[in-house]
Amino acid sequence: MMRRATWVSGLALLFIVASAHAQLYKWVSPDGTVSYSDTPPPASATKVEQKSYGGGSAQADLPYELAEAAKGNPVALYAMPNCPACDAGRALLNGRGIPFSEKTVTSNDDIERLRQLSGNTQLPVLLVGRRKQTGFEPSEWSNALTNAGYPTTNKLPKSYNNPAPEPAAPSTSAAAGQSNTGMAKKPVDLEQQGVITPPPPLGNAPPGFQF
Repeated sequence: MMRRATWVSGLALLFIVASAHAQLYKWVSPDGTVSYSDTPPPASATKVEQKSYGGGSAQADLPYELAEAAKGNPVALYAMPNCPACDAGRALLNGRGIPFSEKTVTSNDDIERLRQLSGNTQLPVLLVGRRKQTGFEPSEWSNALTNAGYPTTNKLPKSYNNPAPEPAAPSTSAAAGQSNTGMAKKPVDLEQQGVITPPPPLGNAPPGFQF
């Protein structure tokens, strides 16, 4: 009866903790007791299992096919403000339901990172795993996503939110977890620095559509 009570209380804790924390651990103690907690188990624990939950961000679990594609071939978009081609590329990814991270190019450090990545300064740049697409070409972007195992139709849960955009080259102080107040990178004239963006899509055809 005591063992059953432990399981019942553990399951109750499972649902309580899952609603408030991002990580949940399950393990077996040396005496055989099954425990649940939002903190890592002791070193003596065995059969440790860990599960992630959205917590306050309400990130939904991805469908299996989408989760496997994102795990094996994560997608990243390099873009800049006031860039119609970047906007079209972002719309294609969102329309197809692709989870992705966005790297913004607004400073000299970001431009240098872009050059290291692609060998030039053309935007947007799409990374699908190790595959790179420079410039917005809807058919090539779609083929790269399909070849990487992403579903051809939108299966992304409506409650899912992509991470907030971040600089292509994070500042040293930010990367080290230090305060960078007053040390923000100054925006530069991207056109003067040679950053190239293709012209906006012609007509009013939706992103990804072509004859």
